[in-house]
Amino acid sequence: MGSPVVETHDPGAGGGGSASTLETFAYDNRTTMLFAVATAAWGVVAFIVGLVVALKLIFPEFLGGMAELSYGRLRPLHTNAAIFAFAGNAIFVGVYYSLQRLCKTRMYSDVLSKLHFWGWQFIIVLAALTLPLGFTTSKEYAELEWPIDILITIVWVAFGANMIGTILKRRERHMYVSIWFYLATFITVALLHVVNSLGLPVSLLKSYSMYAGVQDALVQWWYGHNAVAFVLTTPFLGVMYYFIPKAANRPVYSYRLSIVHFWSLIFIYIWAGPHHLLYTALPDWAQSLGTVFSLMLIAPSWGGMVNGLLTLRGAWDRVREDPVLKFLVVGVTAYGMATFEGPMLSFRGVSALTHYTDYIIGHVHLGALAWNGGLSFAMLYYIVPRLYGTTLYSRGLANLHFWLATLGIVFYAIPLYIGGITQSLMWREFTADGLLRYPNFLETVIRIVPMYALRAFGGTLFLLGGLAAVYNLYRTAKQGRLIANEVVQAPPLPPVPATHAAGPWHRALESKPIQFSVLTFVAVLIGGVVEFVPTALIRANVPTIAAVKPYTPLELEGRDIYIRDGCVGCHSQMIRPLRAETERYGDYSKAGEFVYDRPFLWGSKRTGPDLHRVGRKYPDSWHFLHMREPRSTSPGSLMPGYPWLYGRALDTRHTEGKIITLRRLGVPYADGFEREAVTHLQAQATGIAEGLRGSGFEVEDNEEIVALIAYLQRLGTDVSTAGPAQANLITAGGQ
Repeated sequence: MGSPVVETHDPGAGGGGSASTLETFAYDNRTTMLFAVATAAWGVVAFIVGLVVALKLIFPEFLGGMAELSYGRLRPLHTNAAIFAFAGNAIFVGVYYSLQRLCKTRMYSDVLSKLHFWGWQFIIVLAALTLPLGFTTSKEYAELEWPIDILITIVWVAFGANMIGTILKRRERHMYVSIWFYLATFITVALLHVVNSLGLPVSLLKSYSMYAGVQDALVQWWYGHNAVAFVLTTPFLGVMYYFIPKAANRPVYSYRLSIVHFWSLIFIYIWAGPHHLLYTALPDWAQSLGTVFSLMLIAPSWGGMVNGLLTLRGAWDRVREDPVLKFLVVGVTAYGMATFEGPMLSFRGVSALTHYTDYIIGHVHLGALAWNGGLSFAMLYYIVPRLYGTTLYSRGLANLHFWLATLGIVFYAIPLYIGGITQSLMWREFTADGLLRYPNFLETVIRIVPMYALRAFGGTLFLLGGLAAVYNLYRTAKQGRLIANEVVQAPPLPPVPATHAAGPWHRALESKPIQFSVLTFVAVLIGGVVEFVPTALIRANVPTIAAVKPYTPLELEGRDIYIRDGCVGCHSQMIRPLRAETERYGDYSKAGEFVYDRPFLWGSKRTGPDLHRVGRKYPDSWHFLHMREPRSTSPGSLMPGYPWLYGRALDTRHTEGKIITLRRLGVPYADGFEREAVTHLQAQATGIAEGLRGSGFEVEDNEEIVALIAYLQRLGTDVSTAGPAQANLITAGGQ
């Protein structure tokens, strides 16, 4: 099974040929170094914010009082920092280091390299500023508003142009497997980002999605699942295929297996997104497609894992001592575990048990911390000493980091697995009389608080390991000197050989990067077109309900406040057709109820109860008290207070523009209604405020809390929900 592919594609020492035929050039190590520094720095930031978010689930008022430091605003900051700042920069470290050596050439353009690095860091800074300030689309992994989306597109194109230009001027005829995965990453992320980000701006930092309700949910999880696939998986597989053979000094186990792994993975992965939406209002055919292709993913995913681990054959004795190999082994093993668990979670029965619970959070972090974190740190430990012409400062400190990280992952993931299953079983448990045993949702949250504490402990260990790594890498750099331009020699690009010894058709394709890229684009496009065109682009396929009307201006402003403060991070708005859910919340959610929701707000986690039928279940006064001091209505609640909603005047400067924008997107507001919108808003707000004042509360008509109450009282009221579930929800005690 062994293949000489690494020796023939990785220039290591600079190729063969006589001295007279060698060309002299220099690798750009400075850009690699800059991305390595950014990876380490943003990694620490992501870990710290993640720990703060974890602590807020134990101590609700931790760092409370400021809107910018609230759980709902920090959670998307943490996910963006972890995915795009830490893992994103790590990807670019791997690409810039390995691509030059695999192609035996310097990066195509130093200008594009600089534009890419500084542009990406600028995007991260903008995210760090806008998300805490409440400028968000609320779409998972795509929360940044439209101007930043445009900037991402520009920087991503610069990266792709630089990469493809480097490949075109290569001195190696064939593209090694790592390059295949890098190309697939660039092509597919560009497609995902553009399609999912389509929207119509209202103002500089506010827009509405081009899609609504079910359409938006399908496109969002087509993007969301494949952001995991093509940001957190394929580029790291490229890193794996380069650094495991280099660190182990062994050729990749099987060249043929890498071909099967690549093409089957990129074709199948793109279909799997709907498995995030099982038992929702998404059409059954789309749910079934997502399940089938998710199960098929096991084969290529495990093929990649096997190829990576078996490359280490003959080098296992070194794993005990070498921290680079330790992190690689644990990372690839975690990749195998996560890619087995993911397809299992796509079974309907398993999804009904685990979806909306902390089990999913544990699953996601197993992959992120062990797979992405493990490969990132392995790569840094391998690259930094070579960039600075020295050895690692302390192997012992690196091994300490390994054990802190590994134990941190164990203490993080296992408690959340246990807590998630516990909570779900409590949600669905009935008494012998057929009544919910735990009608108060809050009981199911309080029960798993000890698991949240263990999760925070695990996160602390992982953070300490990250700090140890940063110190170790800093001292490594200090004891050496950056080799900014690494001078090497290699022969020019050889002519196309007449025959190819192994896999002639694919060996020929590897020498044609443009054709290779086109085929990659076609492979990933097929699944996307088949899945989302019928639902997302053909509106007639989404059933409508005559009773469902557009939001009033005040409700619309309240919904935007709900989005701004990240309420969707803890509350879902999707009642699944499961007995326990309809008994607890009311009638299950219908596709036609969401036709005016831009974006959809079905949620992905329930730290609080579902809110889709919360409208008119509580008086306005209950919401007024609950949002200010949750424990006054729900003793023991983990929900923080929202004091900034009180006394802050509702900003209506863009209300007219919002109505105009939504009408352009198809919402049937009457012509000219935008000129009456603020008057209509004020009239509705006055009615709510007068009712609150009649209950003894001091409140002005124009306070933000009034708009939020208007939105909450609208939820689920277009469709009758009469039945026993109403009583169950009323006694749920909120969060």
